[in-house]
Amino acid sequence: MAAPDTTLSLDPRRRGRSGASGPEPYVQLALDCSRPLAGSTRYSLAHVDSVDFGRAPARSFRLVDEAGTRRMSIGLADDWISKTHARLSRVGDNWLIQDLHSKNGTVVNGSVVERALLAPGDVIELGRTLFLFGEVPATTEHAERVVDDTQLTAALPGLPTWLPALARAFSGLEAIAHSPVAVVIQGESGTGKELVARAIHQVSRRTGSMLALNCAAISEKLVESELFGYRKGAFTGADEDRPGVFRAADRGTLLLDEIGDLHEQAQAALLRVLQEQEVLPVGATRPIKVDVRVVAATQVALKDLVTQGRFRGDLYARLAGYVLEVPPLRDRREDLGLLIGTILRRLAPDRADRVTFSVPAARTLYAYRWPLNVRELEQALRAALVLSAGRSIELEHLPDDVRPAALGAAHPSDQTRKPARTEEDSGRREQLVDLLRQHFGNVSAVARTLGKTRAQVHRWIRHYALDVHGFRRR
Repeated sequence: MAAPDTTLSLDPRRRGRSGASGPEPYVQLALDCSRPLAGSTRYSLAHVDSVDFGRAPARSFRLVDEAGTRRMSIGLADDWISKTHARLSRVGDNWLIQDLHSKNGTVVNGSVVERALLAPGDVIELGRTLFLFGEVPATTEHAERVVDDTQLTAALPGLPTWLPALARAFSGLEAIAHSPVAVVIQGESGTGKELVARAIHQVSRRTGSMLALNCAAISEKLVESELFGYRKGAFTGADEDRPGVFRAADRGTLLLDEIGDLHEQAQAALLRVLQEQEVLPVGATRPIKVDVRVVAATQVALKDLVTQGRFRGDLYARLAGYVLEVPPLRDRREDLGLLIGTILRRLAPDRADRVTFSVPAARTLYAYRWPLNVRELEQALRAALVLSAGRSIELEHLPDDVRPAALGAAHPSDQTRKPARTEEDSGRREQLVDLLRQHFGNVSAVARTLGKTRAQVHRWIRHYALDVHGFRRR
C-alpha cells in the first residue's frame, strides 16, 4: 500500500457528530477482485464530512480540512473505476452514497444506485472493488484512523480479525496460553475451533505435541482407553500397551473436540485426571503423572448442558478457566477478505497472487450466509480453483449451494420499477411515512419508536423507495 498523503491529523479527542458515546461509522475496502491478496483497509468516518472515491495509480488516501469541512479522498488502483466515481456524505446521523456520473456505476447490495442511504452491513461495489459499510464502538482502537490489515495485531498466529470483541478475546487467550489454565472454545461446526486450539499451543511454548480427539467419533466403550490408554491383556484385542492421548500429549496440548458428547462415566474419569494430573490406563493398577494443557471444543454451550443435567458442573468448572465464543462466518463479513487471502495462500501457494474473481462471484461470496462457516468457504474456494483452471474465478465455478445467493446488479433503468405491494406492505409504508414526518426524517428516532434497529429501518426506506431528505426540516 502506498504511503498515505495526510494533510489533516485525526485528533483522537475529536468525536464524530453522532456523539462520543454512539457507534462510529467506517467504510472498509473488503476485496479487490483483481488483487484479492492486496488486503483490506478500514477508513474511519468519525471525523470527516465526506469521502470521494476515484481511480489512482495506487491505493491511497488523503485528508484535507477546508474552511471547517473535513474531506477524505480514497484512490483505488482499479481500471474499472472513474477518476471521480462516487461520494459518501454525512447527512445528520446517516451516510449517503452518490454516484458521480461514473462510467460503470455504483452498486449497493447488488443494485445499481444513483444515491442511497447506507445501513451497517451494506456492500458497495465500485468497479471491481468491494467495500463494506459498518459501525464499531467508539472506544475501539481502530475507530480513530485509517488502518491497513497489515497493521492488525494478531494476538494468536494466523488469527487476525477486524472484529474488536474477537480481537480482545484472542488477546486474552495469548496470556492464557502461557499458563496451565484450561480453555473451552465454543462455536458452530466449521468456525475454526481447532485452528484456535493450535494457535494456543503454538504460543504456549509447551514442548510436547498438539493432539486432537473427537469425542463424538469414538464409541462409549472405547472412550476411556482412547483417553487414558490400556495395558496389554486388559481386554480382548489388547495385544500391546497403548499410551492413550493424554500420555501422548504429555507436556503438550490436548484438544477434546465435541466434549459435550462424553458419557457420564468418562466425564467422571476426566474430572479425576484434571484434578490429580495423572491417568490410570485401563487394566493398570498404578496411576501415571501427566502434564497436559486441555482445550475443549464444543458446538453447544457447556453451561447450557450443565443446566440440562447432561454435563457435570464440577467438570465444567475445571474446564472453563477461559471460555471463547468463536462467531459464525455470517457474523464475520469484515474478516471475509482476510480469510479468502489466507485460504488462497494455503491452497495455491505457487499462484495465489495471480488468482482473480469476477465481480458477480465476489458479490456472491459476500451475499451467501455460509451455514457451514469457514470450512465451507475453504471447500468452495478449493473447487473454484480447480474449475477455473488458472482463469478468473467466475460465478459458475462456485458450488450450487452458494450460487443462489448471487445478486445481479440491475441496469439503472430498472431502478424505476416498483415491486407489487401487499396490503401488509402498504400498511407498513404508511406507518413509516407517518413516523418519518413526525420525527422530521430522524431515522434513529423512528427506529426507537418501532423498537427496531436503524439498519432495519434503512432497509424499509430503500424497499419503499422513500427519500428521507424530504421529511427533514427546511
